[in-house]
Amino acid sequence: MRLANKLAVVTAAASGMGRAGVELFLKEGARVAAVDVNPDGLAKLAADMKAAGYTIETVQADLSKPAEMRSSIHEAAEKLGGIDVLWAHAGIPGPGGIENLDVDAFRQALDLNVTSAALQAGEVITHMRKRGGGSIIFTASVSGLVGSMWSPIYSAAKFAVVGLGKSLSQTFAPDNVRVNVVCPGLAETPMKLGFTGRSGDPVQAAAAEARMVAAVPMGRLCQPHEAAHAVLWLASDDASYVTGVALPVDGGFTAR
Repeated sequence: MRLANKLAVVTAAASGMGRAGVELFLKEGARVAAVDVNPDGLAKLAADMKAAGYTIETVQADLSKPAEMRSSIHEAAEKLGGIDVLWAHAGIPGPGGIENLDVDAFRQALDLNVTSAALQAGEVITHMRKRGGGSIIFTASVSGLVGSMWSPIYSAAKFAVVGLGKSLSQTFAPDNVRVNVVCPGLAETPMKLGFTGRSGDPVQAAAAEARMVAAVPMGRLCQPHEAAHAVLWLASDDASYVTGVALPVDGGFTAR
C-alpha cells in the first residue's frame, strides 16, 4: 500500500475530488483527517467510510476564516498524532466576469483558493518537520496553467497557487518536504455548475459544458477519482524525487 502508516489531511473532503481522495488514501493504508465546512457532509462521509470498514477523523472548519484555516491543521494533527501528507484542496470558482466586479466575492475567491493554501502550508510544516518530512499537494486547475476567458478571477487565483507551490518546493526542500500542485480540468463534481451554470439557465449551462468538453482532446470531463489518483502518486514515496511540479490532469487540454 502506497500510504501505509501515513497520516494524511484532506481539505474540502466531504464531496467531489476531496471525497475521492479520502477513499483512495484509506484504501492505500493512510489514517485520514477530513476537513470541510459542511458538518452534515463530514458526518455522511464518516458514516460511509465506517460502513466500508474504515475510521476517519473529521475537522469542521470554515477555511475562508484565517483563524479556522490555521486551527484546522493543528486539530487534525492532534487527532492523527502528526501529519505526513496535506492535500490542500479547498477552493471556489469565484465571480465569472471582471466588469462591475464584486470586490467581496473577489476577496472570498482569493481567500479560499490562495490564502487557505498558504496559511495551511505555513502551519503544517511544523508538524512535518517533527515527522522527518512530508508531502504537500495544492489543488490548482488547468486555469492556473493557461488563462481562462470565462473565469479570469479563478484563473488568477490558481496561477497564484501554482506559483506558491513552486516557491515552497524550494523553501521546504531542506526539511524533506515536497510541495506539488495538481491541475485538473473541468471535473464531474458539485462545483462544476459554479463554472458552467453562472447564468442560472440550464440550457446555457449545458452549452457551456459542451463548449468546454469540446476543447479537451479526450472529449470528456475529469472524473473525481482520476484527480485523486494523481494526488495519491504525488503524496506517495513513488514520487520521492518529485517536487515543484504542476501536474495537469486534463485530458490533454494544456497540450494544445
